[in-house]
Amino acid sequence: MSFNFSDTKKFTTWRRLWSYLARAEKELGLPVTEEQVKELEANIENIDYERAAREERETRHDVMAHIQTFAAVCPKAAPIIHLGATSCYVGDNTDLITLRDGFDILLVKLAKCIHRFAQFSREHKSLPTLGFTHLQPAQLTTVGKRASLWLQELVMDERAIKRARDDLRFRGIKGTTGTQASFLALFEGDHEKVKKLDVRVTELAGFSKVYPVCGQTYSRKVDVECLNVLASLGATAHKICTDLRLLASRKEMEEPFEASQVGSSAMPYKRNPMRSERCCALARFLMSLPANALNTAATQWMERTLDDSANRRMSLGESFLAADGCVRLLQNISEGLVVYPKVIQRYIAQELPFMASENIIMAMVKAGGSRQVCHEQIRVLSQAAGNRVKQEGGENDLVEQIKASTYFAPIHSQIDDLLDPATFIGRAPQQVEEFLKSEVDPVLQEYEGELEGTVTLVI
Repeated sequence: MSFNFSDTKKFTTWRRLWSYLARAEKELGLPVTEEQVKELEANIENIDYERAAREERETRHDVMAHIQTFAAVCPKAAPIIHLGATSCYVGDNTDLITLRDGFDILLVKLAKCIHRFAQFSREHKSLPTLGFTHLQPAQLTTVGKRASLWLQELVMDERAIKRARDDLRFRGIKGTTGTQASFLALFEGDHEKVKKLDVRVTELAGFSKVYPVCGQTYSRKVDVECLNVLASLGATAHKICTDLRLLASRKEMEEPFEASQVGSSAMPYKRNPMRSERCCALARFLMSLPANALNTAATQWMERTLDDSANRRMSLGESFLAADGCVRLLQNISEGLVVYPKVIQRYIAQELPFMASENIIMAMVKAGGSRQVCHEQIRVLSQAAGNRVKQEGGENDLVEQIKASTYFAPIHSQIDDLLDPATFIGRAPQQVEEFLKSEVDPVLQEYEGELEGTVTLVI
């Protein structure tokens, strides 16, 4: 991803675009020779960056600086470089290529995250754990079912990013205000040749569609759509890693923690979830960036103003780099997640007696008891157990109190079965399998052969 937004990628793409234009103009009858085209193609990577910097200092124009630098190594082709084009021919079309390639890089990495979390979800689909609503203990779910919620959002992000990628078109050859007037003049009023030139250059650049109308630039609403889907991925990453940080604080789960890793310079026992924290930090930054694209799109006067340029040079690249960092961290985390079933079981044991009250009432009614009388018996015992937990710091002894109560003698033999956590998870395991089969597996099939390889964090 760093290379995708590098100067090397940018300026070699400019030169490729100039060679595409020259080749298409030659094919359509303009006075461009094959020798000139081949000279351009042979020097795409032969860039004298020092000369380009000197030229830009003099001209205060980056495109003109690189035209002059390219012309210096292509003396035969120099007269036809950039023929009929405006700066946005190379600038905007390169941005669209970079956006497309950035999405392609990101989609494969996101698919790896989906694959790893799918494995985790399936492995732990039947492991009961406390569910939380309002961050308070609620009915049980499973570790795998909770992971499927994370997974569902990642799948939604993959779909949205792919859609944004496939919606991208090429700016093509449109001239200074989008009217193609310069190309119409070159072809002496032949509209069909201008249209064919647009199509041919678009094909050479690897696009199947071109924006039919534009001003000097392609619509900056395109950037809004691209940054919005990346920000949405950031929201998903933040939610997943926040959940992991909360679970780590309860010692139910942990992100990878290496043998020599130091959690705190002052507290040697600490096992801080620094990967998840880093991912949240990047995600917050990523979520803030669409405001740049929105403000830029809103303030483009008439056919174009240049106050988009400096902002886009930062916000586009930073969005993709932040998103890339998030998915790399997510993959690294998902490949080393650790679950502590004994800790989870202890938490369940503290809360399950309260949750089982309705099952106990129904069992007593089946044994001949009164629903209302049973309800009152459990209410009194559960309030007393709650007080012991909250006021005395003791364990939840509701089950022991029920087992000691003569009123509940008819179902004493059933109590342990009624408190089996596996009977409180509903269809969670089945839901996980059904979801993976219907929603996740079809996505992963599209990336078959690209899902191998792990992520190792340098720092």
